[in-house]
Amino acid sequence: MKISYHGHSVVMIETKKTKVIIDPFITGNSQTDLVAKDVSIDVILLTHGHNDHVGDTVELAKRNDALVVAPFELATYLGWQGVKTHPMHIGGSYVFEFGIVKLTQAFHGSSFTVEEEQKIIYTGMPAGILFTAEGKTVFHAGDTALFSDMKLIGERNTIDVAFLPIGDNFTMGPEDATIAAEWLQAKRVVPVHYNTFPVIEQDPVEFAENLSGKKGVALQVGESIDL
Repeated sequence: MKISYHGHSVVMIETKKTKVIIDPFITGNSQTDLVAKDVSIDVILLTHGHNDHVGDTVELAKRNDALVVAPFELATYLGWQGVKTHPMHIGGSYVFEFGIVKLTQAFHGSSFTVEEEQKIIYTGMPAGILFTAEGKTVFHAGDTALFSDMKLIGERNTIDVAFLPIGDNFTMGPEDATIAAEWLQAKRVVPVHYNTFPVIEQDPVEFAENLSGKKGVALQVGESIDL
């Protein structure tokens, strides 16, 4: 399994048969190395409905005939736009041909903003994602604050790599993300959701170096790790 980071919270997972992208905010993302029209994927996993996470989902899903897996309300909203979806909700898991997806809780908001209409569309509860395939488990926390049930997630799952937001202001900052990393007991921890906007500027290298057990990995944009 190959896992690559593409700026903000964009993560690509490539198994032997399937390419999965999480929160494909590409167009308008100053930190990414991707170009939406050139991205080829099979599955899109979404943590919540904010514009900087839904991103190019509709265009990617239609062009690639890709399946979108998302919390129920967000999946319903995207389905109305002609996208093939599989709705889920927090605590639920589903065995797909490409792997197992389970949604965990996240403490954040979830809505899609249509700026030209000054309208905010409610898209349900935000979530984290546990993705398991080929004997490996990846945890993408989505946008979240620190919460004590991260201990339970760590106790009940053997997490090979966890992607944790460190930007602060909208999510956990580095200090809380450090605690989250300990509670989750992941073998590797990769920081995400930083430096895209001025209010979430952080030093990912410093965060990674401060984690115990040398498990912090500050991936450069476009860089990957193999599991």
